[in-house]
Amino acid sequence: MAKTKPAADPEALAFEAAMLRALDQAQRGEGRATTAAQIVARRAGRPAGTLKVAPKVSTTIRLSPDVVRAFKADGAGWQTRIDAALKDWLRTRTPTQS
Repeated sequence: MAKTKPAADPEALAFEAAMLRALDQAQRGEGRATTAAQIVARRAGRPAGTLKVAPKVSTTIRLSPDVVRAFKADGAGWQTRIDAALKDWLRTRTPTQS
C-alpha cells in the first residue's frame, strides 16, 4: 500500500518562507548594527522624540485597601483611573482649600 503525503499547512509554508528570508538577510548582514556609528545610533532606551511634554512622576502612595480593590475591580488601567480621579479632584478644588 502506497503512503500518501499529507497536504502542507499554508501557514507553516508561509512561516518557513519568512524564516528562510530572515536567514538570508542575516547572512548578508542586513538589519544588524555592525559599525561603531550604527551601534551608537542604536543605543538602548526610548527613541528620541517619543517623550511626552510633561512625563509622569514615579511615586509611592499608600491607599486604603477598599479604594485599591474598587479601582482594580474594573481591570487593567486602574492606576490611570486613580490618576484621573485625582486630577478631577484638583479641578474641583480651589487653591485656598486644604
